[in-house]
Amino acid sequence: MSGQIPALPESFAPGIDGVFSDRIGFYSLDSNVPGLSKVILNKLNMKDYGEYRAAIEGKTKGGAFRNYKDMFQKMEETFKFCASCNKLPEHLSEGQTLKRCVKCLNVYYCTKECQKKDWPQHKMFCKKLRLVAVDRLVEWLMFTGDLPFTTEKWSLPAAEVKGWDNWLAMQGDLTPRLDAILSSTNMGTLWKNVSRPRPEDADLRESVWRVESEFLSRALSVGMAIRLFGLDPYFKPLTIHLAGASLNETMGARLTDFEELDQMFPGHKGLEVVMVGPEVVDGPIMRPPLTNFGPKTKTFISAYKGLYHQFYEDMVETEKAAKPDLVVGFHPGFHATQGLGEGWLPSLLLLRDFNIPSFFTMFNEMELNFSLQILSELEMHIKGSGPNPFSSQKPEQVQACPNKPPSYCNSHFLYFQGLLEQEELEQPDNSRTYWKV
Repeated sequence: MSGQIPALPESFAPGIDGVFSDRIGFYSLDSNVPGLSKVILNKLNMKDYGEYRAAIEGKTKGGAFRNYKDMFQKMEETFKFCASCNKLPEHLSEGQTLKRCVKCLNVYYCTKECQKKDWPQHKMFCKKLRLVAVDRLVEWLMFTGDLPFTTEKWSLPAAEVKGWDNWLAMQGDLTPRLDAILSSTNMGTLWKNVSRPRPEDADLRESVWRVESEFLSRALSVGMAIRLFGLDPYFKPLTIHLAGASLNETMGARLTDFEELDQMFPGHKGLEVVMVGPEVVDGPIMRPPLTNFGPKTKTFISAYKGLYHQFYEDMVETEKAAKPDLVVGFHPGFHATQGLGEGWLPSLLLLRDFNIPSFFTMFNEMELNFSLQILSELEMHIKGSGPNPFSSQKPEQVQACPNKPPSYCNSHFLYFQGLLEQEELEQPDNSRTYWKV
């Protein structure tokens, strides 16, 4: 379902205003590597950001590729710029070409001098960037349906599963499931059409697991939030709103994407996940939220395109959708720009004033600290924060600045509910302690 979606700017130029994170992302790319966003649009056969956004929203067809080799080649070309001086191929002198680091097969340099100058910085991340380069190719298997692989029933209660080690112990030997993906037709197609050799099987198994962990991290983080707030899915059905749902969560989303919650809480009374955000992509999940209890033991997914406070006014207050027992936001980013902050402010105040249990994740500790500062200024009752034991294991490269520490989806979290009591407001800053898993 759709609400009143914020309008795109007339220029369709990347910028820091507005609520569309991909537009801000394009701006960030150009700030570090001038012209990189245009390269990406050209590889997608699109003339500007407006055409890109129209394709994402299903209003027009996206750029077509001739074949798999063409698709993977153009994907690789969006990473082609000198990691030292930021030159794009079009800015090189005649006869110059970009050369790829032979160790990570990820970053490029226009001259040996640039590579030598950058090596003290690059050597700190070269091994990790090699993993990133493999993972972003293997991630294609999420769209072909080869991933995610099937998980086993939980043999422990949710309270005893403290992190990935406990989860993996319940799953037993993953090798047969991983090997089935390694031997799949699409895995073969992938490595026949990319500009790099196929990694060893052991490296590919680890890559498949890292990609799987990012997918599972969302459901497991929601489950952790349910436990943190003491919500009981065995006592009554629960409604969870995913505020600020983006392309990452909704592109190619399936109705089964949160089934791990059914493994986590077997026999529950019913769970509903409503994905809400201006970037929600049309697909199977785009169906009305429930007004009555859903099926027991199953997680029901629906979606709404629009800002969260609009959804609450249009749907919850008119009883077209259930009130939330919990609101979750994956990487809300309200700290990043004024546009995102202004887009989030009415929703944050709604969460505070309606005393709604809320749980947000961040990419790294720096983002967590900025987010804590903003929520503290809004006088939120922050109950705790810390590293997420179900953080994605897949490193994320900063595309325009590859030689920086990688980030990880859902690596940190915070949770809050309602307004901070006056006596707590008057305590000194160093008196607060944060719960950690």
